[in-house]
Amino acid sequence: MYKIVTKRELNDTVTLMEIEAPHIARKAKAGQFIIFRVDEQGERVPLTIADYDTEKGTVTIIFQIVGASTKLLNTLNAGDSILDFVGPLGVPTHIDPEAKRVCVIGGGVGNAIAYPQAKALHNAGIQVDMIAGFRSKDIVILEDEMRAVTDNLYMMTDDGTYGEKGLVTDKLKQLIEAGNHYDLVVAIGPVIMMKFVAATTKPHNIKTLVSLNPIMIDGTGMCGGCRVRVGGKMKFACVDGPDFDGHEVDFDELMHRNSFYKEQEATARDHECRLLKGGNQNG
Repeated sequence: MYKIVTKRELNDTVTLMEIEAPHIARKAKAGQFIIFRVDEQGERVPLTIADYDTEKGTVTIIFQIVGASTKLLNTLNAGDSILDFVGPLGVPTHIDPEAKRVCVIGGGVGNAIAYPQAKALHNAGIQVDMIAGFRSKDIVILEDEMRAVTDNLYMMTDDGTYGEKGLVTDKLKQLIEAGNHYDLVVAIGPVIMMKFVAATTKPHNIKTLVSLNPIMIDGTGMCGGCRVRVGGKMKFACVDGPDFDGHEVDFDELMHRNSFYKEQEATARDHECRLLKGGNQNG
């Protein structure tokens, strides 16, 4: 069992939890992920490691409450425990020692994953610009944390209620056209956002990494559920990623595969809601 040390609500649908997992904390690196299971009946859910503390022996996860498992996880509080917490999994983000300046881009809850990437780059002595995009001011998360590990933080909102109005790609294009030279762009967020970030950087020949989180079951490459086409070859996000060259990812196929189980996910959410409310448990 893995104890929840702290729980913090970042906004109405996003929660931060610090989990006691010393073995994972000692080995974790930016870009890796864990797989959790709340109880014996629960599904295996992958979440990127948002932070870790080797001295305290804790790993921080940040999750959006969107499905049955994340809803169930969110009912727990500090002092409670979850059954399984496996990791670190995946290949850590490679930090090029020759890189001088990097732009990290996060979209929505993807900023929870972009933050540890920015932190690792900053700690390596690299200049970090970060573009953090949200729909509106009320769902902004981790601004103080991101600002502490960046040289320039650009806050963007779709509706203009905070920071600058516009998409993250608008700001990226503006920065590139203003003469900012980036050795690398890291994009993490909705698949469609990462697709257009890669399309923005490709004409300028800027190396671009994207962090993919497709449907995943075992996290060891055995099930094949997380396969993605990269450079015309089939890769597994769990063992070959989650970071991939954004200019080689088949985003259209990825979006199609990610939509396979929408009906089942909706059914599971509805079932879980009835269980949590104490209603009919047979449907």
